Amino acid sequence: MSRVRTVLTMRTRQGCEAQFEAAWLTVAEEIRSLDGCLHQDLVRDADDPRSYLVISDWADRERLDAFGRSAHRDRLLTLIRELRESAQRHTYQVLHSVAGEPGEGR
Repeated sequence: MSRVRTVLTMRTRQGCEAQFEAAWLTVAEEIRSLDGCLHQDLVRDADDPRSYLVISDWADRERLDAFGRSAHRDRLLTLIRELRESAQRHTYQVLHSVAGEPGEGR
């Protein structure tokens, strides 16, 4: 089994950016304690402040899919659903990771 990464593209409703970011932090705090969740990032498009990526790394596809089918997921994402205009998710198998050189650009 190998690590997987999900990339969720989301666009918020007009004027809901700050609420969305706060709701994401609340949800992410709970998700991070789940078995298999390794890392989560929320990034905003530098040119479109209503467009976000939610990037999550999971230990394997099985644990990601188990979370995806859970009532727990539905309850958590209710906080975010009402703030978004659109969403699309893709899942990728992580093949290689290369870290930056220590001290470079830091």
